[in-house]
Amino acid sequence: MAHGTHSKNNAFYSVRRYLALVTHTYPPLNVRIRTPRITLAGASDDLLERLVPLVRAGIADTEPWPFDDPIAFYADSPEREWRWLRGIWAGRGKVTPDAWRLYFAVLVDGEPAGMQDLTARNFTRFGTVTSFSWLAPGFRGRGLGREMRTAILHLAFAGLDAREAGSDAFTDNEPSNHISRALGYEPNGTDWDTRRGQPALIQQWRLTRENWEKNRRDDITLSGVPQCREVLALPK
Repeated sequence: MAHGTHSKNNAFYSVRRYLALVTHTYPPLNVRIRTPRITLAGASDDLLERLVPLVRAGIADTEPWPFDDPIAFYADSPEREWRWLRGIWAGRGKVTPDAWRLYFAVLVDGEPAGMQDLTARNFTRFGTVTSFSWLAPGFRGRGLGREMRTAILHLAFAGLDAREAGSDAFTDNEPSNHISRALGYEPNGTDWDTRRGQPALIQQWRLTRENWEKNRRDDITLSGVPQCREVLALPK
């Protein structure tokens, strides 16, 4: 037990040292969102490498099934993690004042646990964002999904001055839909998407700045945001 705890502490402090010492040329990779339970860190290539084992092991084998996309994890193929990496690299490179996507590694006690993204389209006109996340099976059922969403919403509203946040999930994905309800989102219609090649109904959600303010927490800290705002062409 002592040896296991020591190893875990070493991993924790190793990641803490990494986050404290490494400064990237590209400012979005330096953004940190810290809550008492987790840290969201800009998904540098070093952190993506730490996540690869979770991607490699994360074959979807239980309901509710995820979306059909490169990280849906339906097939055990050596190309799956390559597609995942290429998707993130491509997304990081497409940045305009109106459209961008920020990728974050989720760290729990210094251990990579998943990813949390923030996406904007027509941001300069409407100030709207959406979020997307995944969490490795071993970390589910501990309230971390809600903590991740709360953290990324803090960045969106407090750090980037968003006006509204959206989210969506298949109607039978009760954990995700429960988080949306609990955080003050309101139902915003339905849509369709596919999973395993079959159409399935999507529940869409909408969170206004006013509703976010009602549940705003004071124990979340941001760092690296002013420099990131410059990259996104947001006013200082």
